Amino acid sequence: MRFWDKDKLGNKLSKKLKIGILGGTFDPAHKGHVEISKESKKRFKLNYIIWAITQKNPFKRKSSLNLKSRINFAKKITKKKKFIKIKFYEKKIKSNKTINLINYVKKNNKKLDIFFIMGADNLINFHKWHKWKSILKKCNILVFDRKGYRAKSLKSIAYKQLNKRSLSFVKFKKVNISSSQLRKI
Repeated sequence: MRFWDKDKLGNKLSKKLKIGILGGTFDPAHKGHVEISKESKKRFKLNYIIWAITQKNPFKRKSSLNLKSRINFAKKITKKKKFIKIKFYEKKIKSNKTINLINYVKKNNKKLDIFFIMGADNLINFHKWHKWKSILKKCNILVFDRKGYRAKSLKSIAYKQLNKRSLSFVKFKKVNISSSQLRKI
């Protein structure tokens, strides 16, 4: 089953569909995730945002909440945001690599225009991601500014090598919160 429902979309499949993918452990999901999803939808006229929840981030320690709890909480806080779809793809695609997720989603619909959404903190180490240059070729990158990360992210290896037409650095100050801050509370 694809992430969209043909019956609900009707003829939207004949047009180019613009979707956002916000990946991560969502440990826990919070209003910052919701706000950047809303802003991405509005600014870039996206049809949907997929929160692709991963079992484990290879750059972080083990999640404090189990996968099922994280998925259920993400669904709870997005209940009224019908444009946000909560998905766990890793069993289906047998991988937690972003490039494999993008290839899987694109394989099902060649007319997709994918916008990969991340925080400025992730751009700093983006060059360490599996096949990161392929990700850049296959989708637009939306980088949301986060307090304390702008300067480092703009000096990052990935930013220096990016085709600036495929990257949008979004100034955004509505929410300054992170999952790691919430876990400390």
